[in-house]
Amino acid sequence: MPYEADDRLIKRLLGGEQRAFTELVKTYQSPMRAVAYAIVGASHADEIVQDAWLAVVRNLSKFEGRASLKTWLLTITANTAKSKLRQIKREVSLDSLPGGHDFNPDQRYAEDGHWSKPPQNWEQDTPEALLSQQELRECLDKTLASLNEVQKSVLMLRERQGLELDEICNLLDISASNVRVLLHRARLKVFATLEHFEETGQC
Repeated sequence: MPYEADDRLIKRLLGGEQRAFTELVKTYQSPMRAVAYAIVGASHADEIVQDAWLAVVRNLSKFEGRASLKTWLLTITANTAKSKLRQIKREVSLDSLPGGHDFNPDQRYAEDGHWSKPPQNWEQDTPEALLSQQELRECLDKTLASLNEVQKSVLMLRERQGLELDEICNLLDISASNVRVLLHRARLKVFATLEHFEETGQC
């Protein structure tokens, strides 16, 4: 059975074991919040996760193990977030994406979407380097904040949560070609920020 660990955990949960639920929350709270944040933003993410956990508890006995427990939890979270998004009328059209870059993958990324030419690593053992690291983090935060919401969602799910492209397609209801375009455009902006900071030391 491919998901034996999931099956054992589900049995413990259905048996009412409190430690099992604590283990479940500890393991999956962070990725669930990341999915919620990616879809509805920070202001509603915690609410979405709370509602998703309630849905998980209500539907736990219906889990059939056809997918991994993680996929099931993230799907519930994504569906909950999408319902909220419709409710507050914050749907974003792909037609509104800013232009500036045609999709033409370059040598920085391999076919599987991973870095083939990652940004340079900086030494972090001096006060100057640590200060530079903090300044770069703030600069990257500004870049992320400037992204179209759908671009930011795809980038966060791919780079921060390590989800595969097909998982992102399913969670966000976006075609594979659109996911690649969104990810490429977002990465170009982030990479441009990194290159500029490396050259000038400024955002």
